[in-house]
Amino acid sequence: FCLFVFLFFFVVVFFREGRVFEQKFSMVYSGSLDRLLPSVSTGLSPRKRTTSQCKSEPPLLRTSKRTIYTAGRPPWYNEHGTQSKDAFVIGLCGGSASGKTTVARKIIEALDVPWVVLLSMDSFYKVLTPEQQIMAASNDYNFDHPDAFDFDLLKHILRKLKQGKSIKIPVYDFTTHGRHKDWKTIYGASVIIFEGIMAFADKELLQLLDMKLFVDTDSDIRLVRRLRRDISERGREIEGVIKQYNKFVKPAFEQYIEPTMRLADIVVPRGGGNMVAIDLIVQHVHSQLEEVTLASAHQAQPLPQTLSVLESTPQVKGMHTIIRNKETSRDEFIFYSKRLMRLLIERALSFLPSQVHVVQTPQGEDYEGRAFNGKRITGVSILRAGETMEPALRAVCKDVRIGKILIQTNQDTGEPELHYLRLPKDISEDYVILMDCTVSTGAAAMMAVRVLLDHDVQEDKILLVSLLMAEMGIHSVAYAFPQVKIITTAVDKKVNDLFHIIPGIGNFGDRYFGTDAPPDWSDEDLDEPSY
Repeated sequence: FCLFVFLFFFVVVFFREGRVFEQKFSMVYSGSLDRLLPSVSTGLSPRKRTTSQCKSEPPLLRTSKRTIYTAGRPPWYNEHGTQSKDAFVIGLCGGSASGKTTVARKIIEALDVPWVVLLSMDSFYKVLTPEQQIMAASNDYNFDHPDAFDFDLLKHILRKLKQGKSIKIPVYDFTTHGRHKDWKTIYGASVIIFEGIMAFADKELLQLLDMKLFVDTDSDIRLVRRLRRDISERGREIEGVIKQYNKFVKPAFEQYIEPTMRLADIVVPRGGGNMVAIDLIVQHVHSQLEEVTLASAHQAQPLPQTLSVLESTPQVKGMHTIIRNKETSRDEFIFYSKRLMRLLIERALSFLPSQVHVVQTPQGEDYEGRAFNGKRITGVSILRAGETMEPALRAVCKDVRIGKILIQTNQDTGEPELHYLRLPKDISEDYVILMDCTVSTGAAAMMAVRVLLDHDVQEDKILLVSLLMAEMGIHSVAYAFPQVKIITTAVDKKVNDLFHIIPGIGNFGDRYFGTDAPPDWSDEDLDEPSY
């Protein structure tokens, strides 16, 4: 009874006084609030828990140095087109409101790697029956029992993510106790952080975790945090929160969660405030992540058979002379680039499958011709430079569908990151012409191909077309994806230390759109779009 009165007084004062509450209450309770709610200045926005947060949409968080995106994926793959190494999975377990998400976010910020996915167990609550919905509305359904979670779906998704695959995950609404109709798509990453109260409750799930962390937070702190969260963010009444805590949350912690602390590799006392433990965790993860580079071992090999280079006729050579000349005006650059693009697209179409097709001429005679032997052709441009090739594709392919992928280079790491994706429906059945104007290292092209494969496009149905490629990029793409057809108008041999094609063509996007190139521009042209 005394505990109930104390908690009721706490919540009432909290809502009446807002942030001033901490000061007033500390006068009454001799500063004990500082013990219960330690002040940790993270610079991060508070966690929103109305719907499950899987952090699949960029940005995950902004730090003082950079923005960390999670829609991207590592672009490095082996000769089979699969990820060179499985992702490193960190499991974060702890009681309800113990600060697991705060610890996860601090680890992500301290890791300072672009390829991180934060997966929450909150997304995997089972769909309730009508009877269970009634029980949940009256706080009589046990959400803190292992049976409340869909472990089969969770393990399936975590296995896929660990393999570098894209996957759709459910979005759970804590207000309605149900899943949203639309699921979120997230991609694999170098590091996956999986957090939840039952993160260690399944033996098969434990085997997928490379590091197991247990966030150990005082029960008083967890209770106060849960009260504040459920009332302010989930619209629940104090009586219902306390009833659920005493009936389900506390017994579940003692029976299912606390005993799993012994399974943890590292116990993190005090949650997000323990920077010593977080630093140790980050050091260990860094030691496990191997630096994977492009297929440099293949650079001295002959160009792959999957490459097709437009015949270097005097006409093609003359157009290259004009667009490579730094003195060429923008109007001339655009005009001759478009001419080359048209020839390039027509060359690419010759690699599409065809079959004999007999038609009757106006004179009543039969003509044995050829017709496209496929369901559809779709063009996908790598923004922004690849977008300039779309008019040439539309000019020769009537009613062609167009998709877009935006990939940008992270200026801190030099690695490509996927920021935007829009692909037509049922693209898995199509032949895809992937368009980018220059390919130097091949990083952006490899990432774009991997995204298409994630959407079930067959590798042998992808045609990568580019005005200019470096041998390094060609080898990298062909090494990772040996069935992708590569078509270009010219190949340059060298890439300098800044990954610029030598002699090159300059920054195609800036020359085409008339924008200024930054001092450290890259031929890979992973620029922001002009719109």
